[in-house]
Amino acid sequence: MKTTNHHSAPKKIDTRCLPHRWGADNILGMLSSGVAVMFLGSCSLLPAKTFETQPSDTQAQKTIEPNPVFVPPRIISSSGDPNFIVKVVQQVGTAVVRIDSSRTITSRVPDEFNDPLLRRFFGDATPQPRQRVERGSGSGFIINSSGQIVTNSHVVDGADRVTVTLKDGRTFDGKVLGEDPVTDVATIKIDANNLPTLSVGNSDALQPGEAVIAIGNPLGLNNTVTSGIISATGRSGSDIGASDKRVDYIQTDAAINPGNSGGPLLNTRGQVIAMNTAIIRGAQGLGFAIPINTVQKIAQELIAKGKVDHPYLGVQMVTLTPENKERIKNLGGDRLNITADDGVLLVEIVPRSPASVAGLRVGDVIKSINSQPVTKIEEVQKLVEKSKIGTKLPIEVERNGQIVQVGVQPAPLPVRREG
Repeated sequence: MKTTNHHSAPKKIDTRCLPHRWGADNILGMLSSGVAVMFLGSCSLLPAKTFETQPSDTQAQKTIEPNPVFVPPRIISSSGDPNFIVKVVQQVGTAVVRIDSSRTITSRVPDEFNDPLLRRFFGDATPQPRQRVERGSGSGFIINSSGQIVTNSHVVDGADRVTVTLKDGRTFDGKVLGEDPVTDVATIKIDANNLPTLSVGNSDALQPGEAVIAIGNPLGLNNTVTSGIISATGRSGSDIGASDKRVDYIQTDAAINPGNSGGPLLNTRGQVIAMNTAIIRGAQGLGFAIPINTVQKIAQELIAKGKVDHPYLGVQMVTLTPENKERIKNLGGDRLNITADDGVLLVEIVPRSPASVAGLRVGDVIKSINSQPVTKIEEVQKLVEKSKIGTKLPIEVERNGQIVQVGVQPAPLPVRREG
């Protein structure tokens, strides 16, 4: 699209040779290492292949001692009870639900067949729109005794019909109150009362190594229970290949599979501390969950107004490292004078975006936001997410060796919906 004579088109750095390529505000793209994240909607998986090495002749002549059998230690709660998982499941299992969704997809007739000349020849043989129904299933948990439920946005995205099944077998039609694809959180309401609910823990206080329990409906197997530990906290979307999500994930080795989406991750006291949402395709023991503090915040906004507005600047950026700086120099020659050794480099400015209006330029290196130093794109993303839409956000950039102060007024993030 052409711009007016008053503004030239924003420049863009070719980032194809960089180790990571990021979308606007780091919300689009995948890790270049080939990691494929899979959000846990219901689908089938191919069995993993097992590879064995064949011993050589010399190896075959050697006496091989049998490997000792390794028995992993049982996960025991702080109370010392090895059967604490049974008690947790009995305590909270009835608050976990199954969610089935369906949506009708209509195939579009090519525009060429609307031409009157073609209709003369084809007549009644003109292709007609075809419809197909896509179905999926996931999990969710009840947060209010009057029938409010949280799940993943991708479980109900675009659904024409949502059905909620309780553990006791009762089935209800669900109404989607709102969904937020940016954090992958959605809320549903069913017409029921006096329902069991989950108590909520504090996901900000979690530590790697803590025991956790997952409950959900993987691959259609209702009320499945698995357990493990928290493997890590603070995994960014870009860490796991889901850079379009503004979430710092909790990593767990508790077994979760397609269909676990939206189900709770619980601590040893039966408190929900996260919502299971994604795995890395082909990996084992790498599951990811949205912290419950994030889920609660987003759910409250969805219940109140049906949507969540996220602050948006309109930039494409990359963490400036010596390797990236050298690549950009080789790609751009003398067009850019990047003197900074660290910070976050702007490689594209979206036309007519808040960043463009404020005067940010390709080649600027962000050094601080709201007086807080930044060196990585994840830090920029967090500070922008905490900013207020419509309120100027002070950003300090290095431009051609000079420090420049820019005030950017974030706008609501334009969300591209799935499907």
